[in-house]
Amino acid sequence: MIAFIPFRVYILTMKSIGKTIQELRKKSGLDQIEFAKRAGVGLRFVRELEQGKTTARLDKVNQVLDFLGHHLEVVRNARG
Repeated sequence: MIAFIPFRVYILTMKSIGKTIQELRKKSGLDQIEFAKRAGVGLRFVRELEQGKTTARLDKVNQVLDFLGHHLEVVRNARG
């Protein structure tokens, strides 16, 4: 069973999204192969996502985040 840890991370780049997903995957105790199988995505996608590929499909990113118990959220910038 995967333990879900609630926290909020403000992400500005695909590289930081990939790093966050990698950290969440590791905290769940899954290697990339098992994670890809359980999340329903390909191993290549997981590897590229964790490396910060800028053209990753948003639907698959959301699928992976949903599996981890997280989601992307659009918020207004703190600027003026």
